[in-house]
Amino acid sequence: MQSLQTFFKTAQENDLPFVIYRKPGVQEIKAYLQKDKYLHYVEDYTEEGFVFAPFDSKRPAVLFPITELECTAIETIEDSECVTSSMKDIVHNEKQVHMDLVQSGIDAIQSGEMEKVVLSRKQNITLTHQNPFTTTLRLILKYPTAFVYCWYHPKVGLWLGATPETLLTIENRQLETMALAGTQAYNGALEVSWGEKEKREQELVTQAIVQKLNPLLGNELQLAGPVTARAGNLLHLKTTLKAPLDATATSVQSIVSALHPTPAICGYPRENAKAFILTNEAYDRDFYTGYLGELNMKETTSRSSAKRNIENQAYQTIKRITSLYVNLRCMKWQGNEASIYVGGGITAGSHPEREWEETVNKLQTMHTIL
Repeated sequence: MQSLQTFFKTAQENDLPFVIYRKPGVQEIKAYLQKDKYLHYVEDYTEEGFVFAPFDSKRPAVLFPITELECTAIETIEDSECVTSSMKDIVHNEKQVHMDLVQSGIDAIQSGEMEKVVLSRKQNITLTHQNPFTTTLRLILKYPTAFVYCWYHPKVGLWLGATPETLLTIENRQLETMALAGTQAYNGALEVSWGEKEKREQELVTQAIVQKLNPLLGNELQLAGPVTARAGNLLHLKTTLKAPLDATATSVQSIVSALHPTPAICGYPRENAKAFILTNEAYDRDFYTGYLGELNMKETTSRSSAKRNIENQAYQTIKRITSLYVNLRCMKWQGNEASIYVGGGITAGSHPEREWEETVNKLQTMHTIL
């Protein structure tokens, strides 16, 4: 068992593709190192490995195939491993530009072009240190309920994030996904009031997911929520959706195609909102609001985790798990600069000034880490 720092150093010295990640609510940290620098892509979602996909579904998803990876066990991380670092303050010089973008979205909604659109911006941060390893440690320690990752390919770049949103989980032919929308600052309590704008935004996201998935799932989706969910210093409205999968009729590829990009990160109707984003945002989202995670990965489990003897090993089972997460609260690291991506859902009830403040709040997830 090696340390995370040793793994990171080995990957950097050899300039090889790697991913370090920790799933929500667990302590286990997984790390995979690709044996060469070849750039693999997902073809039909029957592959096994770690996938990293962009926002634009017309562009290919990068795959670290399990056959080309070396798996490494990572020892427990202690708080003391984090060292102090600093950065220059964020300069909010793009406020008017973003407010104008939001207003154009509101105008398009009021004209009937769409019901919701998610508009984002990129904030470039000049760093006074160049240590993504330390940043990865801080993310893991600070956001225990998020999917935290550090992903690198020499032909693509270095990305880090702590996302609160699951795109989908498939385990034992059971599908689970979520509708996550609406945002307000966390001030110490989960019992809060939600405005009509946030409620409507969350309702649109839920309805759109149901409309996309029910034809694939025989109208068997079961909904729970919405409930208030905390993600770092923010609160969101969350609805959980579950359904059994037919062993032959429903593929991972069809479900991913139905879900991505979700109305939580794109809008509704999807094609109208996506066209508006690609035309008006004036920058490339790249892998922000794409998705990433385990694709058809094998996992071995024992009948009783309390038993460690040979007899118990006869009861081990191997199952395949697909766990994909929406790439939110993320940054792209380039030399001494990090690009942080944030956005918010726009509906007819949105106000440009408040939407700007929402992006400022969301920036704090990565700002406090840096």
